[in-house]
Amino acid sequence: MPPFRTVAAYAPPGVGMLAVGIVAEVFGPHGKEFPGFDLTLCTDRPDRPVPTDCGVPLAVEGGLDRLAAADLVIALPGAGFRTPPGPAVLEALTAAHARGALVAAHCVGTFALAAAGLLDGHRATTHWRFADLLASRHPLVDVEPDALYVDQGRIVTGAGAAAGFDLCLHLLRREHGAALANAVSRDMVLPSHRDGGQAQYLAAPVPEDGQDERLAEVLGWARAHLHEPMPVADLARRAMMSKRSFARRFTAATGTTPHAWLRELRLSGAEELLETTDLPVEEIARRVGYGSAAVLREQFVRRRGVPPRTYRRSFSRTPSSSDAAG
Repeated sequence: MPPFRTVAAYAPPGVGMLAVGIVAEVFGPHGKEFPGFDLTLCTDRPDRPVPTDCGVPLAVEGGLDRLAAADLVIALPGAGFRTPPGPAVLEALTAAHARGALVAAHCVGTFALAAAGLLDGHRATTHWRFADLLASRHPLVDVEPDALYVDQGRIVTGAGAAAGFDLCLHLLRREHGAALANAVSRDMVLPSHRDGGQAQYLAAPVPEDGQDERLAEVLGWARAHLHEPMPVADLARRAMMSKRSFARRFTAATGTTPHAWLRELRLSGAEELLETTDLPVEEIARRVGYGSAAVLREQFVRRRGVPPRTYRRSFSRTPSSSDAAG
């Protein structure tokens, strides 16, 4: 199917205002270059305001019929998630999936998809606080409590609260390419991709001290010098830490290892260059820190599922390409 253009977000009673803000911000306009998507909030009772989690009633004009036409359907979280939605809502979600729409939810919005039976036999996630409840109520769902989001093709679920940004940016990146996702995230002053999972947020935050300031400086240096070799031992020396202490601090702060963080940074940079330039794959590999086009291709196929040339054909914004490899 072509990338989504219309988005319908179901707002249940007690809908989270943060969740409403997330979909409005990500899928709304971002200047003349990115005018946004056709986004509609909808509810089963558009004749009355929808109560929100902060007590401010929300006027929602769209009815459930909007779910029947949207390319992307998102079930937003609501305070009353412990009670399944009514039959009309469940039928609308099921019908949207059956006709081929991309269906998503984050935080406790995942409970609506589970109640509709859409998650049976699939992996899914929700807010870590309610992962056990989701698993006990819906034993056919393979709940992953540590994931920021879980992509199962036409069903995508995300973790709680601000992880809704991760889910929505992932959908942008998957369907419309890294350049758009990166541009939108820059406009919102957010990282376009976070490695790691929810587990990094369960413990107390890492204390802010001189070591954490040095770590932040090293991360900034790495982003600006992606073309250079970056052994972890060298990064640790820049942070004035032992390699073991650096690795521990890095994982506590980012939720992932230095190797995984660098790999994702390099691949994300390669994606954007493939989309926005006609540079040969060999040159792109050099700019993002890989020794050759073959190494980039191997990593790209393993992590993205397609070779660089195929990715470029799908997402390129340049009129032609001079690739001879990839």
